[in-house]
Amino acid sequence: MTRSADLERRLLVRARAVITAQVAGAVTLVVALVGMLVYCVTIEGQESSARRDLALAVAQADIAHPPPCIWLFELRGNALTTSPGAPADLPVRSVLRRVAADHRTRVGRVTVGGRAYVVRSAVRGGVVRQAAIDLRYQVEERRRLYGALAAAEAAGLAAALLVGQLLSRRAIAPLGEALARQRRFVADASHELRTPLTQLHTRAQLMERRLRPGGDPADLATELRRMVTGTRQLGEVIDDLLLSAQLRQSRRPFGVVDLGVLADDLVTAESARAEARRATVEVRRRDAGPYAVRGVEPALRRVVTSLIDNAFGHIAPGGRITVTLTRSESMVALEVRDDGVGLDPGDAERLFTRFARGEHGTGRRFGLGLALVREVVDGHGGTIEVDGRPGAGAAFTVRLPAAPRAEPAFPRVEHAEVNPSPPPPVAAPRSPSR
Repeated sequence: MTRSADLERRLLVRARAVITAQVAGAVTLVVALVGMLVYCVTIEGQESSARRDLALAVAQADIAHPPPCIWLFELRGNALTTSPGAPADLPVRSVLRRVAADHRTRVGRVTVGGRAYVVRSAVRGGVVRQAAIDLRYQVEERRRLYGALAAAEAAGLAAALLVGQLLSRRAIAPLGEALARQRRFVADASHELRTPLTQLHTRAQLMERRLRPGGDPADLATELRRMVTGTRQLGEVIDDLLLSAQLRQSRRPFGVVDLGVLADDLVTAESARAEARRATVEVRRRDAGPYAVRGVEPALRRVVTSLIDNAFGHIAPGGRITVTLTRSESMVALEVRDDGVGLDPGDAERLFTRFARGEHGTGRRFGLGLALVREVVDGHGGTIEVDGRPGAGAAFTVRLPAAPRAEPAFPRVEHAEVNPSPPPPVAAPRSPSR
């Protein structure tokens, strides 16, 4: 993994962690606020219920049979009557005396003998009555509520972490995809621009040599025309790469493309490199044309360019590359065959994997071009196959659905073959590995 990719991965992990923490914190805070609200409502409900029960007990209850958890006391003059089983620390005599003195109802919380009570004292029918309710049962209920709220908070935190993870992954996914597309665009651009730049570099070297005294002006004009064509094709590659890098790419409109015309043009464009390598590059037709398919012309041009460029990377000086065209009623086939180093059949499928390395002892890095070729061919509803043996060359065959013969295709050009006489070799950048 490159440093940039590793840095991007760490940034994405950090962003997911931050989003998860924020979501978990927000959910935990909401659960805590709800718990506090439930607690406050419960406490208020207990207080209200206790005061209501005490008011009813003072007004109506029989002192011999008070409501559960409530004890009643009556003060008649100096005589005090208590409910059966009343705690020894009750009643609160000071409160009874004050109520007897001023006839004012008093309600409050008191703690006697280590226990908390709510006590209501009032005058009823000339008798001072006091009712007390033990709060220990309410305290136990609050403790159970504490436990339930703590369990809910823990469960809420766990659920918040899980939801935060899921939301963070979904939130970060577009960013990760954008970064992946950016890396892919850089890789695609570096690969796709290499071949046109190699061609222009080679032609510039040839022009520089032909500008020397004794050069043929006609050859110079031909090379200039080819350089102009090469720069136009380079612009097409850049435009297509920029379009393919858009996150929401609309489908390119298909037109009718003659693969025979493309093959002739590209073989002619490779004449300078063939001359430098003392190689022979030719186009053969096995059936009557045109070899028309429906597709995007710049993309199909890149397919043929990549296959020819791949063949150049594996032939020796003086080698041969043959582009063969075949047509049936429903299919057009284009085969690019070379007599180079060949390939191991076990690596045939891996050739179309981005930056894979060859197995079976080759250790060869396959690069990016053939992976892009398969993507384009698949996008056009076609197939690509490879055949070869070590030391016996390799053949790549692209099959695409044929366009109906009634549809007009690009004008056909004459059979193109490059078989130059061997000049002094010209240095050229190395083509990407198969």
